[in-house]
Amino acid sequence: MGRIRALAAKAHPETEVVQVVDLAAERAGALATEIGCAADTDWEKLVARDDVDAIVVSTVHSSLASIALAALGAGKHVFCEKPMARNAGEAGALAEAAVGAEKTGRAVVVGFTLRHHPAIARLHELVEDGAIGQLFYIRASYGHGGRPGYDREWRVDPAVSGGGELLDQGVHLIDLSRWLLGDFVSAYGRIGTYYWTGNSSRDVPINRDFATSEKSVEDNGFMLLSTSIGQTAMLHASWTQWKNKFEFEVYGRDGSLSVTGLGGSYGPEKLIHARRRPEGGAPELIEESFDDTSDVWQREWNAFVASATGTGGAGLSTPATAADAFEVLRILEKVYESARGDSPVRGYAAARRP
Repeated sequence: MGRIRALAAKAHPETEVVQVVDLAAERAGALATEIGCAADTDWEKLVARDDVDAIVVSTVHSSLASIALAALGAGKHVFCEKPMARNAGEAGALAEAAVGAEKTGRAVVVGFTLRHHPAIARLHELVEDGAIGQLFYIRASYGHGGRPGYDREWRVDPAVSGGGELLDQGVHLIDLSRWLLGDFVSAYGRIGTYYWTGNSSRDVPINRDFATSEKSVEDNGFMLLSTSIGQTAMLHASWTQWKNKFEFEVYGRDGSLSVTGLGGSYGPEKLIHARRRPEGGAPELIEESFDDTSDVWQREWNAFVASATGTGGAGLSTPATAADAFEVLRILEKVYESARGDSPVRGYAAARRP
């Protein structure tokens, strides 16, 4: 992801990459050679540079909040990868700092990239325009199947990642649902580690809830979230989706909108608008295809630059803020609480930030 962000910044006419940092000197050097900039292994030196206006934080989850906080403290604009932190506690401190930073004209953007996919941006535009009337519910699934050795990578170490598939892809589904429905007041969740347990025995019960252990993370997460007026989001994120999948459906009083695919291994990106007929019967279907999704990363970077420079972003999606990421992690915390207690968590309401 660091390479992807660096390439997007290099391609933008108003930004120049001056340095890349990685704990491994060879990785930093390789990317610096590709970009045409300096390299180092000490992020604190980079943050302290007076000639740096913005910092991109693209690390494992355990380092995101601390580096982003340091960058804000040094007066920089910050682009931080999702989920921004391992948990709501870490995210809250950064969200508070972002409030002060934004008052002084500094941008803090979190990399919830799905907002910038053309089909999803179009879906959001149609919802805002009232194309399907009052929203009723969202139904979505997002997943991949990992790769050999996935159970030995950093994402399955809760001390580093903070959680499993819900911290990986589940947060995207929560963010999109909040973007469309607003705040949620209750959460119910189920989590499980069905496959990525490090145990390949066929005798392992598939219904065992491995993810209730503090030493393991979930490879599947099921969420049922509700707003104060009863709108519902039914969300499933999976590391056992053996063929990559993305499907996001929004149903309303006057019809529905659904996005399938994200390009590449997720399949062609399409939006279907179903218009309900007052007389009943099959709805009118309008399909839009988005064959080229290669500019998604650039669109997101353009939105960050627009936020940092205050120049506006015509045709660009609204990027996620630190407050958005904090609320996503607060919701996710309630999902975990519900899953481990096997009961809904009610009375949850969004925090009121200053």
